[in-house]
Amino acid sequence: MDASPTNSEIDTAAQTSGQLSISALPGIPLVNPGDDIGSIICDGLLRCGITLQDGDILVLAQKIVSKSEDRYAALDSVTPSPAAIELAKEVGKDSRLVELILSESRGVVRKRKGVLIVEHNLGIVMANAGIDSSNVEPLGGATEDDAKQQVLLLPKDPDGSCQFLRDSLREKTGADVAVIINDSVGRAWRNGTVGMAIGTAGIDALLDLNGRHDLFDRPLQATQVGLADELAAAASIVMGQADEGRPAVHIRGYAVQTGQGNAQDLIRAQEQDLFR
Repeated sequence: MDASPTNSEIDTAAQTSGQLSISALPGIPLVNPGDDIGSIICDGLLRCGITLQDGDILVLAQKIVSKSEDRYAALDSVTPSPAAIELAKEVGKDSRLVELILSESRGVVRKRKGVLIVEHNLGIVMANAGIDSSNVEPLGGATEDDAKQQVLLLPKDPDGSCQFLRDSLREKTGADVAVIINDSVGRAWRNGTVGMAIGTAGIDALLDLNGRHDLFDRPLQATQVGLADELAAAASIVMGQADEGRPAVHIRGYAVQTGQGNAQDLIRAQEQDLFR
């Protein structure tokens, strides 16, 4: 039996209205460890007059999720290993930061002065294992000098974080929504950073269009769309990258087909990677 999807099935899975509504939620406060992100999102939706509907998509900046999950690390509490000290000399980085990068990574992919590209423990290839100090404020009674020694790690389980928030929003609003966590990453062969999905729930992150027909009725044979990455990048445009303070974005207009996939589906298997 031919198990390939029919054209109508694929059309339904890929359907959009041709127009998306993308809205940054206003007034999102600085997030602290233990904060209820679901309640913060609901307050932001209320401020801009949006009532969640089934099929809506929420995209959250990685930093607010990491902050709520207390993924802070203080450099002055890190003792660098000999390997970290040697690598830090090669790349010109703080050896304590390099130790954290190595502890969050499976291995170094590329390095040069000022640049350290690693494969994160999640499987994502990125600079510095996603560890960052921008927009990381002092906690509690910490001083500005303390903050300069403080960095933020990625969530331990971004897909799980998305599912937790999705469940929380369903409980609070009754709506069945999709959730994406995005982060800004650089790309091989391209200048500039773009938003990329590091966690998803309630949406197939990778959309397989193989079998769908093109304009001339030819079936597609090698077309997979990084749907969650495209939505993450679209949200990044209204989030901003500096002091905008817009870490949560609401998207409406994409006909979400709830699936069992997650952001891990976007990571190319190493045996299929021609460049590593």
